[in-house]
Amino acid sequence: MTRGRASASLEAFLSHLERERQLSPNTVRAYRRDLEQLRAFLDDYLGADWDWDHPQVDRLALRGFMGWLGRKGLAKRTVARKISAVRAFFRFLQGRGEVASSPVATLRTPKVEKKLPGHLSQPDAREVFAWAELEAAKNTLAATRTLLILELMYGSGLRLSELHDLDLDEIDRRRRLVRVVGKGRKERVVPVTEKALEALARYEPRRAEVVRSRERALLVNARGGRLSRRSIQASVSSAFEVAAGARGLSSHALRHSFATHLLEGGADLLAVKELLGHASLSTTQIYTHTSRERLLKVYRQAHPRGE
Repeated sequence: MTRGRASASLEAFLSHLERERQLSPNTVRAYRRDLEQLRAFLDDYLGADWDWDHPQVDRLALRGFMGWLGRKGLAKRTVARKISAVRAFFRFLQGRGEVASSPVATLRTPKVEKKLPGHLSQPDAREVFAWAELEAAKNTLAATRTLLILELMYGSGLRLSELHDLDLDEIDRRRRLVRVVGKGRKERVVPVTEKALEALARYEPRRAEVVRSRERALLVNARGGRLSRRSIQASVSSAFEVAAGARGLSSHALRHSFATHLLEGGADLLAVKELLGHASLSTTQIYTHTSRERLLKVYRQAHPRGE
């Protein structure tokens, strides 16, 4: 393999993702892993001397790559994601004139059933918040902080990374808004509930007791530094333990619940898309499945001939 040129093309693509598309370091690392797997497969498939424009780096080779991934026991969803990374890479190479056409253009990727994200039912959400309110009444740093975490993730639909990176001065209390930086470093402004502001007012005195410097982080640990993502997840998990339907769900379930409950309440899909910071409406549409299921259930229970 002409490693120098092939490696340079790959590094140029990863740099493009980081600097121009401004994808997160985690996403760039995922692209690197996927494309290095393709390179490893092609080394074995084609031998030592090949490059991205090699005539045998074609649709047949990529079908072989998909089979190779499948034999490693990877799920269809994972294989489809890796092929998506390969598609983006060849589109980049084509744009730079390094390949005449993309071998991925006519490749059929595995059909993946859209999976409904885990979320809390509305009764489970009420149970979780009732417990968190009782705990926060103890007026400790950990308990008041957990309530604030729940209120912001469920009330404003924040991602874990967005909440982790949030600074105290980014919450506009007067206008009840918060500015967050999401995927692709895209900035958006989302509403903050009155309950979240009440939780913030309860938490701030406890925060002030441990912060000894000019720490800007909203969520801090007992030493006054920014709270880790793992600690945020642990706080949510402990709250979920009180509701049977919430056990085993990740902290991301609060964001899924935010979207699901908005749509169940009659919110417009486009508005929910903007609140979530989704780039595509198709990403948001998965939440409509829940609303349809609920409507069918109501219909079957309420209509005389629904059964």
